[in-house]
Order: sequence, then C-alpha cells, then structure tokens
Amino acid sequence: MDEEYDVIVLGTGLTECILSGIMSVNGKKVLHMDRNPYYGGESSSITPLEELYKRFQLLEGPPEAMGRGRDWNVDLIPKFLMANGQLVKMLLYTEVTRYLDFKVVEGSFVYKGGKIYKVPSTETEALASNLMGMFEKRRFRKFLVFVANFDENDPKTFEGVDPQSTSMRDVYRKFDLGQDVIDFTGHALALYRTDDYLDQPCLETINRIKLYSESLARYGKSPYLYPLYGLGELPQGFARLSAIYGGTYMLNKPVDDIIMENGKVVGVKSEGEVARCKQLICDPSYIPDRVRKAGQVIRIICILSHPIKNTNDANSCQIIIPQNQVNRKSDIYVCMISYAHNVAAQGKYIAIASTTVETAEPEKEVEPALELLEPIDQKFVAISDLYEPIDDGSESQVSRLSWPQLLAAHPGPLPDSPWPWALDVSRCSVPAPMMPPHTSRQPAMTSKTSTSAWQAPLLTLRT
Repeated sequence: MDEEYDVIVLGTGLTECILSGIMSVNGKKVLHMDRNPYYGGESSSITPLEELYKRFQLLEGPPEAMGRGRDWNVDLIPKFLMANGQLVKMLLYTEVTRYLDFKVVEGSFVYKGGKIYKVPSTETEALASNLMGMFEKRRFRKFLVFVANFDENDPKTFEGVDPQSTSMRDVYRKFDLGQDVIDFTGHALALYRTDDYLDQPCLETINRIKLYSESLARYGKSPYLYPLYGLGELPQGFARLSAIYGGTYMLNKPVDDIIMENGKVVGVKSEGEVARCKQLICDPSYIPDRVRKAGQVIRIICILSHPIKNTNDANSCQIIIPQNQVNRKSDIYVCMISYAHNVAAQGKYIAIASTTVETAEPEKEVEPALELLEPIDQKFVAISDLYEPIDDGSESQVSRLSWPQLLAAHPGPLPDSPWPWALDVSRCSVPAPMMPPHTSRQPAMTSKTSTSAWQAPLLTLRT
C-alpha cells in the first residue's frame, strides 16, 4: 500500500466501482478501499436473510416460513434500470454484462384515486387505458405521436414548440391534457419526482419520455431491467473489471485519515501505512466535514407471500404514486421483485416502498403504498440521510460521489439525466475482447425495433 496511485477510491458503492473500473481500463493506477467486508456499501444486497434481520436489530430472526436464508438477496436501496438508459449502455460498452444476467420487469403501474393502472406508453395502450376518457385518449395519443416524431435537430418536427424556451406546462396546454394525464406523464413516463419540471424548457422532458418508449421497445412488457441476484451484483461486476486491468482492491480496510497538503489531497492513511494519490473519490461517509445534510429518504422493505393486487400477478413491477394523488410534494415509489429473480425463497416477494421525507412522521408518509401491499409478512424500516458536497472538489481533488447519496434523492427507478460526474463513455477506450465469453449464457432475446440512435447490443435476459 505504501506507494503512489493516480486515484484512490473509498467505498464500493456502484458509482465508485464504475469509476474505478473505467479508470483502470484507461490505464490509471487505482487503489480501491472499503471499510466494510463486502461490496456495495449502503447499496448492497444483503444475504443471507438472517443478516438482514440482524441489520435491523430483529433478534428473533426469520421464521421457518421464510425458507432458506441463503435464498435471499435483499437490496437496501432499490433501483430499476432503464433498458436503453446510460447505465445499461455503460454495462454493454465495458462488457461487464459478461458477469450478469437480467430480467425484464413485468409491469409499470401508476396510482390514481386509490387504485393502480398500467402506464400507457404507446398509442395502442393509450386508446385502451382506463386512466382516461375517450376524448382525453385521443389528445394523449396525439401528444405521444408528437413526442415520438420530435427531433431536436429537425425544426420541422417542433410543431410550433421551441424546445429551449417553451415550458412543459405550455406543451401540455397545447394538447389540452388534463391534470391526471399530466401526473402520470410527468411522473410515470418522464420519471420526475416533483412538479418543478413543468415550468422548465420542455426538451429534457420530451427526451425522457422518448427514452421510456425506446426502453419499452427494446424488450417489451416494461422499460425496466433488474439483475438476477440483486443490485449488489452491479458494483461487483465493475470491481472485477477494475481488477482485470490492474486495480487493487482492499475490503475490510479502515481509513484512519485523509492527508491534505495546501488544501489538496495527497494520500490516505490506513493502519499506519500511507497510500499517496493525485485524486480521491469517496462515499460521503468518509469525509463528513466536507458534506452537508440535504434531506432524508425513508425506505420500507416488505416481505410478501403474494404478488401485488391488480398487477396481473406480476413477479415484478414498478408502481409510482404521483405527489398530487396523495397531497405531497414528492412521489412515492414501490418496486417489487421476487423469487423469479433469485432474490427470495420460492413463493416469496420483496416490495420496497420509498419516498423523500417531508414530515416528522416518515412512516405515515408511505401508508398509501403499504396499503397496496397488504398483507405484509415482515417490514424493515430504514430512514437515511442525504448529503451534498460543500464544494465542487476542483481544488482539493476530493470528489464526494456515491450511488446512495446521489441517486437516493430519486427513490424510484433510475432517472437518466446526466450523472453528476459527467462520464462520457464515448471517450473511454475499452480494449476488446476483454475476456473469453461465457459459453453457458443463453442467447439474448430479440427486441422490437428501437428508435434510438444508439443501437446497443441486447443484454442476456433470463426468461
């Protein structure tokens, strides 16, 4: 450890592992450390089930009805991946997908008036949806056609809309869409968690809706993907990538001090040894004096013995409860996965309800979601603080980047807006082939035609 590195990374959350993998591939000398004995940090998948009970101080442990503990891999921070989103592109580009299998999430639903409905995202689904009346369906269909044909590089497709100055509120008004349609469009298709986007230029929202449609077109059923054995597989995949290209990993390694000289990081001290570096990337928990609290998120992990009602007995689904439906400032999210994803015992389901904390009684804030899940076999309640850096790190060369802290503020599916560290995968060179392919992999499913300009190869999906 007593040597100099280009970059030292502290914490093995997904963001940290992605960065260490990409930098190792591009010739950087990387040292990656974590005080925990496991990968993933706060975004790990806990196994066996007994460990989850211990983590939440339930000393009695799981009952026999929960099955074998080692059959469980429970995410602490749930996320679904957009099938045509940036993270999937990165997985494919780096070929980390060699280590992973995915399944398509079976359904995407939205909450209205105490009930849940399938999210209409195509012209055909819009005409068949019970979310809207007959005339509203026609208007929404015209809106979807406009979005599908929209090309920011072709003014002929604008139909009088200026993507840089026309607000999304004005676009909705142009198509005479009602409040309920606006709710599920902005929150279930564009994946905004508040209504702040309404008065911002419409370009980003249109691109988000296009991404949803393109992701849906890749595999069908829903636009979301989920890795078998849990999200904890993702950071481990990028960790393997880093190790193959010379990255050094140290788990269960305490960090005693971060050494600064003239306001700039020069190294990390651990157990009497000093590793020197030019740049430090870390989970905010390693430098509490350089971050400030920005809010809280509540997540309630629920173990069920049944699929969620009114989801066609789906083994996995996403439910979004728009803020206006429950008189809140931000949305409530429910993601559900099951034994079909190798994360639970046979016949068991894991549903995680989450939202941004707005009151002094966080558990009451997610009651609308919990009512959809009844009966619940077991609940695990976690309230996490969110942090933001007090500076941009350009002088100190200390980057406070973390999957849980950067993305937990959006408790639902992974939004596809540019990531804070602005990694451009097109500028990252990855030698190919990186390693021998796995001959045991099943062939990828055939996708429908995508309108995306970036035609990625398909992931290996398990049926």
